[in-house]
Amino acid sequence: MTLPDQQSRAPENGGEGTEVKILDPIIRVENLHLFYGGVMALKDVSMLVPRHQVTAFIGPSGCGKSTLLRCFNRMNDLVDNVRVEGVIELDGDNVNVPTLDVIYLRRRVGMVFQKYNPFPKSIYENVIYGLRIAGVSNKSILDETVERSLRGAALWEEVKDRLRESALQLSGGQMQRLCIARAIAVNPDVILMDEPCSALDPIATGRVEDLIHDLKQNYTVLIVTHNMQQASRVSDYTAFLYLGELVEFGETANIFRSPVKKQTQDYITGRFG
Repeated sequence: MTLPDQQSRAPENGGEGTEVKILDPIIRVENLHLFYGGVMALKDVSMLVPRHQVTAFIGPSGCGKSTLLRCFNRMNDLVDNVRVEGVIELDGDNVNVPTLDVIYLRRRVGMVFQKYNPFPKSIYENVIYGLRIAGVSNKSILDETVERSLRGAALWEEVKDRLRESALQLSGGQMQRLCIARAIAVNPDVILMDEPCSALDPIATGRVEDLIHDLKQNYTVLIVTHNMQQASRVSDYTAFLYLGELVEFGETANIFRSPVKKQTQDYITGRFG
């Protein structure tokens, strides 16, 4: 089942502010509701996520941005009393079916968290951790993966002579890029980033933002950010959420220059949030 003409839409109360043509969607969300116990955290969210683009989720704290992001790789399964209704499809596969191999899903949909979290292992072992778990032991494959992933994370030149050193000796910005390298080592289709720069200084933030721009050549990137300037710099599409609802979704330039919804305009201009 697909939406007519690959048109991304939000629930009816979202109106025309959420309609945008997506020619090549990788993720389809349809009538998604999420409950924490009896509390509804996401309400009737529908949208299409474009392939090989950067999509930003913006909105005030507690609006459902991170909750929606974590729906795409079932991270919400780790929270007690969560109930999900509706459809999320990754290239046509329903990710919410009970029989789905969640480990396989999380290889296809990698995640980079707000606080960089390298393992207390060497840089080399951090990158290939996912391959080790999958049983890969061929040294040439592992070596190639380490170089490819670190190059992909714009970190290779900085650490190529330090691969056997502890990852915990890296700077904060380098640790976050190492976590990105670890995510892409297993060749995911999608990379989720939950406030990836919030713990970084401006220089490291700039490097990660440049990296995000490069990553979309090979991956679909979804990023949660509170920083309006960051969203406008790094993303191709932006979704504005408020109180668990998708208020407006569209090309980032349109969202920031001429939003359809007054609520979006008020948030972007700092009237609330």
